[in-house]
Amino acid sequence: MDEAIGNEATGNEAAGNEETGGLVLNLECTLAARSEEVFRMLTESAELMKWWGPQGFIIPSAELNLTEGGRYRFSMTPPEGEPFHLSGEFLEIDPPWRLVYTFRWEEPAPDDRETVVDLSLGSTGEGTRLVLAQGPFLTEERLALHRNGWTESFEKLQAVLGGGS
Repeated sequence: MDEAIGNEATGNEAAGNEETGGLVLNLECTLAARSEEVFRMLTESAELMKWWGPQGFIIPSAELNLTEGGRYRFSMTPPEGEPFHLSGEFLEIDPPWRLVYTFRWEEPAPDDRETVVDLSLGSTGEGTRLVLAQGPFLTEERLALHRNGWTESFEKLQAVLGGGS
């Protein structure tokens, strides 16, 4: 993992959540940009299409209705294979500090279920600290899949913002 990005998983990422009985993913990274710019990268279709998804994936479409209760839908294409889709609903929008939404695969694997993504932004001396919490996951395998996807997405986001390789 690129140390310049500052991605790190917190120690409780695989801990069960007593309220939901599921697993929660926690990641953090420091981005070399102001929180307003990072929030824009998280919420504008044209910007999301530049960095969203694991290495080698492309996002041919990203539709967003950025209002609380509004919906979004992304199409993702892996390096080899057919496109698939994810969608959800915005639960909380507090620019430029917080974004909370549901996350659902439209072509789910048997162990997939809807999760909630909570993205919090905070100013640091180096830029913006982005904190992600997502869950609950049903299995460690699904949590690991999302950990890898978010880690690679954050690396791509850092590169788009000009602070990474």
